Amino acid sequence: MTESSSGGRWPGVVSLLLAIAAGPQVFAADAPAAFPADGGLAGRLQPFVAQNVIAGAVVLVAGKDHVLDLEALGYADLAAKKPMRTTDLFYIASMTKTFTATGLMMLVDEGKVRLDDPVEKYLPEFKGQMVQAEDGPPRPPKHPVTVREIMCHTAGLRGGPPRSDTLEGYVKEIARRPLEAEPGTRYKYSPGPAVGGRIIEVVASVAYPQFLQQRLLDPLGLKDTTFWPSAEQAARLALTYKYDPATKRLEPLHHQPPKPGNMPPIIASQFGGSMVAAYARHFANPAGGLFSTALDAGKFCQMLLAGGSYAGKRYLSPAAVKQMSSLQTGDLTVGREEGYGLGCFVQIRGQPGGPSAGSFGHHGARKTQMWIDPQNQLVMVLMVQCAELTHEQQNGLYAAYRKQAIARYGKPLAAP
Repeated sequence: MTESSSGGRWPGVVSLLLAIAAGPQVFAADAPAAFPADGGLAGRLQPFVAQNVIAGAVVLVAGKDHVLDLEALGYADLAAKKPMRTTDLFYIASMTKTFTATGLMMLVDEGKVRLDDPVEKYLPEFKGQMVQAEDGPPRPPKHPVTVREIMCHTAGLRGGPPRSDTLEGYVKEIARRPLEAEPGTRYKYSPGPAVGGRIIEVVASVAYPQFLQQRLLDPLGLKDTTFWPSAEQAARLALTYKYDPATKRLEPLHHQPPKPGNMPPIIASQFGGSMVAAYARHFANPAGGLFSTALDAGKFCQMLLAGGSYAGKRYLSPAAVKQMSSLQTGDLTVGREEGYGLGCFVQIRGQPGGPSAGSFGHHGARKTQMWIDPQNQLVMVLMVQCAELTHEQQNGLYAAYRKQAIARYGKPLAAP
């Protein structure tokens, strides 16, 4: 692959070798730990820093019961030369969908929600929803949208940013839009998990973010996982960067939002006016609003890897985790190697040296990723903040850290 194939941002063979030979710019974890942090994982990602693909990263690998490796490399703030730390905060965006699916499956475990129930059973505003395809006038769907379909993106829901600053209002907006396709006939990434969050509110009689806090975040000890970072947490936020072809450098995102009110200024700068209402009204988007750290995301994934339990406490039944991590999209096209479960992507075919078939997880808009590989008995978390990457760069980044993690720590099950 030549540099010209991706605008000069991707290293050729020579520059890759030079970058690796230079050694990783790795910063130690902020507290002593009983796991290696020798730069082996970070070193594999150092060429991406050297070639201005990412500014820095935090990488975590864990088994069911303990962290195996945690490393940081590069910078959280390039201009200030502020090194990335393992405790830094990241916007995890659509990784929130897996947290929402977990909350919903808690209610499934309790018999309060059924996946194949129509959504209108819980949210009457979905009654009478019509299909408006390109080939004709509006028509009734062959069956109402189900809970399962909204959580695996096959409901035919139309997307669009929220105009309301409450979850109830946002979901009513979604319900008013005609469906794009017959439910269950096409996969299209959608705001379905936001509808799932609203079902949680109605069934549990508690606001969605409170439910998540009380039933999942607090019990798991996820102290840095939040929809609204505090001033202290915001001070640990890794800046989001975007490559500028004119300067041939990574440049930080910067917005000029309205008066931020009680929102930390760095959050206002990095995320703009859309976050003002989130802070003012405590609006939490179940489809993509969480911030977190590598350690927090790792704990959450460890719970899923262990079949729904963590540190002696059960959160989900093994059957619920199996539903989440099982292919729900059938033969519908999602990706070459992935399908979709409930709130997470599912690996259809194993990759040489990479994640095994049946592994699952999610990524976020700013290129964060968490991945759970039951066959290798590993959790893999990559935290970066990139406004955009080419498909080739993103896949290369994910493959580099996952293959290295599996090569060092993977424990494949014995063949039957």
